Amino acid sequence: MTIHSTANDRVMVWDLFIRFFHWSLVLGFSSAYLTAEFNEIDLHELVGYFLVLLVLSRVVWGFIGSPYARFSSFLFSFRTSLEYIHSLRSGTPTHYLGHNPLGAAMVFSLLFTLGAVFVTGFITLAGIEFEGPLLPFVKNFSDAQVYLIQDIHEILTNVMLVLIFFHVVGAISASIQHKENLILAMFSGRKHMHSNIEIKEKHNEKEIG
Repeated sequence: MTIHSTANDRVMVWDLFIRFFHWSLVLGFSSAYLTAEFNEIDLHELVGYFLVLLVLSRVVWGFIGSPYARFSSFLFSFRTSLEYIHSLRSGTPTHYLGHNPLGAAMVFSLLFTLGAVFVTGFITLAGIEFEGPLLPFVKNFSDAQVYLIQDIHEILTNVMLVLIFFHVVGAISASIQHKENLILAMFSGRKHMHSNIEIKEKHNEKEIG
């Protein structure tokens, strides 16, 4: 779909749950990282369970939520992603009300990596503390296997830090290129529909109320 609009148009893009999820994930991951660094294991476990529930809720919302929250709205082909990268390099980036192709790739990368962090964390919890939902599956693991998975858990956490860094850099860069404050949009939920810019979306849904 292609929409032409005036510069003053603002539409609701990110619904309340998406905004809650985004900032809760920021606070939750920061808390999980700090509690691990300061060896506050009990708090680390509690925050971990909260993050699991948060991400599972986001996955469900990705199928039943508002239009721009659905995964189907930001599944892009390889060709479309290349075209978007080309538009960035040309200085005239294609504007998407929802996630652009690079932003979409980052969302999926973060969710996938978080999933791996959760699984390795639960295996570590079961193998070392002898508790957690994966205990029945881990009781036959050797100590070497458990500590290897604990190392992988820590490596994946560092991978998350790298992804977060690029996510923040990408948000700032996109804000400059598209001339809109994407960080503020994640608070208000609203984004501008710029004049003289074609806004291409993959669905023809009504605006979110």
